[in-house]
Amino acid sequence: MYYVVSYDVRDDRRRRRVVEVLKDYGRRVQESVFECGLDRAGLEEMVGRLRKELDADADSCRIWPVCRSCAERVRLLGPGERWEERLVVVI
Repeated sequence: MYYVVSYDVRDDRRRRRVVEVLKDYGRRVQESVFECGLDRAGLEEMVGRLRKELDADADSCRIWPVCRSCAERVRLLGPGERWEERLVVVI
């Protein structure tokens, strides 16, 4: 499943840690928006790590599921690349 993750983190140090977590699961498409291709286990792992970094009283993080069909219809205005699932082959 694809997910769009956005965040609003007030503290610079926490924000850097949130970005490092998100880089492990997807790619940054805007300053505070990531696109991630995750299975359920990956999603739960990412959410658990984010919970450890976020201040529940000050920060916000939203995770939207996006079906494959919807992801294929994303409109891009300006620079950027459409999300493509990476195929990994291990020999």
